[in-house]
Amino acid sequence: MGRATDRRGVLRIDLDAAATGRTSVRRQDTLAVEEPLEIRVGAAGPGRRRPLAVTMRTPGDDLDLAIGFLLTEGLIRSADDVRTAQLCAGAETPNTYNVVDVVLASGVPEPTVDPSRNFYTTSSCGVCGKASIDAVRTRSVFGVGDDPLTVPAAVLTALPDRLRAAQRGFDRTGGLHAAGLFTADGDLVALREDVGRHNAVDKVVGWAVRERRLPLAGHVLLVSGRASFELTQKAWMAGVPLLAAVSAPSSLAVELAEEAGLTLVGFLRGDTMNVYARPDRITT
Repeated sequence: MGRATDRRGVLRIDLDAAATGRTSVRRQDTLAVEEPLEIRVGAAGPGRRRPLAVTMRTPGDDLDLAIGFLLTEGLIRSADDVRTAQLCAGAETPNTYNVVDVVLASGVPEPTVDPSRNFYTTSSCGVCGKASIDAVRTRSVFGVGDDPLTVPAAVLTALPDRLRAAQRGFDRTGGLHAAGLFTADGDLVALREDVGRHNAVDKVVGWAVRERRLPLAGHVLLVSGRASFELTQKAWMAGVPLLAAVSAPSSLAVELAEEAGLTLVGFLRGDTMNVYARPDRITT
């Protein structure tokens, strides 16, 4: 896993082991790494890129994360809007490559970098740094409401186990969220892990952008946690017609899904699920 994991010493306490006389032991534990990634964006030319966002993420697939972030924030619309994207040396010593430099294609407007548009995102919140409600809501260029996708309920209920089986980082750390892109038949197309739920989704979306697969019509996006407003918005921005989560949705996520015509599934566990928007896409 490279820099995605780290080893630290811990004191393991197990009260169930009292019968053996050894309730605590020191050992090594594997942790998910959390480091800042600065995303710089601008036109070609020396000094033209300026910091746009800093997100706390698990290193790995950083170019996908940056491209996905720009797409889901409405700053780019396709791979053609990006001339180059590369990891750069930051100011740290030794070099940690915690900076992504994105050069926009000719004619693509540069983002406004000011206090009302600056982004600082933590691993738990993807829109915490937005300065206004208007800055939070971004409209998609893809009309997912007309997507003819239908998925059997039995296919959906099998997806969490397929997602979990592919989570190598979670197996080692127990501390990573996952986002998985599936076909209507339940085949896993792409999976990304991160300490941040929104980062995992952005990594999947960024992969799709770079693979020129947008819009993601006819696909299902499954997330390992809850379905928040921000994740619903990201799914819409990528043209995903069905978002499923193993946990609960928020009220604003349901409202946005209804507005977009996006099917929103929550509490996808075992043989049950709750369908909060566009249930017509789920067949039984």
